[in-house]
Amino acid sequence: MQMPSSLTEAAQLPGREYFGTTAQGEVVEVFTLTNARGVRLRAINLGAVVLSLETPDRTGTLADIVLGFNTLEEYLTRSPYFGAVVGRYGNRIASGRFVLDGVEYALAQNNTPGGMPCALHGGVRGFDKVVWAGEGMTRPGAQGVRFSYTSADGEEGYPGKLEVSVTYWLNEESVWSIDYQARSDKATPVNLTQHAFFNLRGEGTGDVLGHELSIFATRFTPVNTGMIPTGEIRSVAGTPLDFTRPVLLGARIEAEDPQLQLGNGYDHNYVLDHADGPLTHAATVYEPELGRVMEVFTTEPGMQLYCGNFLDGSLKGKSGRSYGFRGGLCLETQHYPDSPNQPEFPSTILRPGEVLRSKTEYRFHSR
Repeated sequence: MQMPSSLTEAAQLPGREYFGTTAQGEVVEVFTLTNARGVRLRAINLGAVVLSLETPDRTGTLADIVLGFNTLEEYLTRSPYFGAVVGRYGNRIASGRFVLDGVEYALAQNNTPGGMPCALHGGVRGFDKVVWAGEGMTRPGAQGVRFSYTSADGEEGYPGKLEVSVTYWLNEESVWSIDYQARSDKATPVNLTQHAFFNLRGEGTGDVLGHELSIFATRFTPVNTGMIPTGEIRSVAGTPLDFTRPVLLGARIEAEDPQLQLGNGYDHNYVLDHADGPLTHAATVYEPELGRVMEVFTTEPGMQLYCGNFLDGSLKGKSGRSYGFRGGLCLETQHYPDSPNQPEFPSTILRPGEVLRSKTEYRFHSR
C-alpha cells in the first residue's frame, strides 16, 4: 500500500503538550495546528484561548499577530479576554437581567460602563475562565482541535444545561475556521464569539491605527452611556463609523462624535450586509507596511469592532513588550448585544431540541 506523502493527503494530528495546572488540579494543554506555509496556531483548553497565531508578511517573515501571555496564571487573573471564546452570552446584557417565557433571570453583573451595571461576556466566570475538554483532529488538508464544555443549569444565572463545542481548523490555504455548536435542555440565550486581539504588524509592536479596515455593513447599533444598544439600527453614512470603503483605523477614531466618545473609540456592533451564500464577508484588514491581510467571513448577523481602548501599557505580552493604548483590534462575529431585551433584534434564544450552529473564518494572506 502506498503511504500518503503530504499533509493534504493525510494530515497529522496537531501537537499536544502541557501548559499548566489550575488551583483546582485541572490540567491545561496546548494544541498546535500548522500548515505547509508556516502558519502556526496554538490554542489551550482554558477558555479555548488562542495563545499565538504566526502568519507570514509579504516577504515571508513570520510573526505572532495575536496578543496574549506566556503563563496560565496571567490568563486566569489578568486577561481582558485575550484570544478566548466568550459566553454563555458574548457582549453585554443590560442590568444583567432578561425575561424569558415570563420568567425573569438575574445574571452576574461584572461591568459598569457609564456607571450602569451589566453582564459582560458571560459573567464573573464565563467560558473564558473554565477548562474545556480538548481533542486533536484531522481531515484532508487541515488540522483541528475540538473544545467541549458543559455549562450547568444556573451557571452565572443562565437557565438550562448547555452543551457547547468549538472546533478550530487550520487548512493549507491559511484559513482559520471556527465551528460553534450548542444544545440546551431549557430555553436560554446563547451568543458565542472569539475575542482575539489582532495586530498584523506583530503583537507588542505598537498600536493598530495604521491598519486599513473595510467593514461590509451600512448600519450599526448605536449605544447609550452604558454601552447598551438603544434599539435603533442606524446608517453609518456620514459618521466616523463608516468603513464601507477602506479607511485607516486611526483616521477618525478621535473624531468628536458622541458614539466614539461613549466607547473611548470604536466599540460598536455592525449590522452586516448579508449576501447570498453560506458565509458573509464581514471585514478586511490590511497592514500596508508589512502587507499582511486578514479577511473575516461569518454566518453571524453582526460583528463587534473594538480597538483596545482600555489597554494602558500595564500588561506585558509574550514578547515582554507592554500592550499600550489601542495595541490590538478585535472583530468579534456575533448576534447583537442585549438581544434578550431587544425583541426587534435577531433572536439568541436556543430551545430544547434545537442545535445552534455558527461558523466564522479568518483568512490570511499578504500583498
